[in-house]
Amino acid sequence: MAAGLTSAGAFAASLRRELQHWRSDRWELALVTVLPLLLMALMMWLFSGSVLRQVPIALVDLDHSPTSRGLARAIDDSPGVRVASQPASLQQAQAQLRALEVFAIVLVPRDLSRRALRGETVPVYAFYNATYMATGQSAGRDIGDAVSAYNARMLKQQIALQVGPAKLRGPPVTVQATVLYNPARSYELFLLPLIFPAMLSLLAALAAGAAFGREQRDGLLGGWLRQRPWAAMAGKLFPYVALFSLYGALGVLYLAYVRGDGMAGSLWLMLLAQPLFYLACCSFALLFIAVTRDTCTGLSAVGLTIGTALAFSGATFPVIEAPLFTRVWNLLLPLTAYVQVQMQQLFMGAPWQVSLRPLAVLLLMTVVAGGLGAYLLLRTARQQVRA
Repeated sequence: MAAGLTSAGAFAASLRRELQHWRSDRWELALVTVLPLLLMALMMWLFSGSVLRQVPIALVDLDHSPTSRGLARAIDDSPGVRVASQPASLQQAQAQLRALEVFAIVLVPRDLSRRALRGETVPVYAFYNATYMATGQSAGRDIGDAVSAYNARMLKQQIALQVGPAKLRGPPVTVQATVLYNPARSYELFLLPLIFPAMLSLLAALAAGAAFGREQRDGLLGGWLRQRPWAAMAGKLFPYVALFSLYGALGVLYLAYVRGDGMAGSLWLMLLAQPLFYLACCSFALLFIAVTRDTCTGLSAVGLTIGTALAFSGATFPVIEAPLFTRVWNLLLPLTAYVQVQMQQLFMGAPWQVSLRPLAVLLLMTVVAGGLGAYLLLRTARQQVRA
């Protein structure tokens, strides 16, 4: 860089340097422009169904009564499941489950009608495949809803005629559950808010890490960072953070106003969270490149941490009772803090003050990881100059 550059000049020169590289390297340009948008569009299309419909199940009717046949029709009429087969035994149904022909089994026991007419409580058994958790749980839930609705609509009327209303006893205590923040239980509104930032953060960190690794690999750190090094590094990071913040904001707006019911909390806070989140991810990439001093090793570390963040973010499974390492690892990931802000503001309508803590965590990650990475990169640059 030319002598006498101001911080603004060093920032602009580094920004122009990066944009020129994008123009000369179409693959890297595609990595930060075409690929993120293409993947987001693909995810939108894949999850556009919103809720699971017509999940195939097997129904084993051991009672063969008008009551059990009415129950089978009620289950089949449920929009979430479809009675794909009615095997003669539970063993045959389990074979279909193992072959992935069905995802749940309903077992109607013998003497269902006779015992129900005596006023007894008769269980109807439901088994679902938890290895396909979302599909199996959805089927199990819809089966339970269909059985409950059939009980309320049909069985009570039929039994009351024979045993008399006086013999009918309702349960003394009931649970009335209310689904909050995702009342339709849409898997689209569960998965896309997690997949979008997880996918974009990985691409942003890989692209930024490759940019710093390229300077280090080619021995250009000394000349590039000779004057105003902090401004120069900021200029290199800026296009990555700006672009992926834009993609993140587009994803949030799509979820809120196209697929959802609007922003429950603060839109401005969600927009502020975008650059903080992607800057934190890029700061970790800078740290890994500077620590390893090797582009391939550094990018592998990015993939190991940022790429697996979704599994440890606490959004797909709770980490409260997880081993100590898992809980600590959860706290060190930028995605964890970002998901907290997103859920609070996008769906839950939390006061903006509640989200200040995770936003502060993202800022702290940027300062610590980015500051340490920049310091180590500067030390490598001085060594290159001396060499």
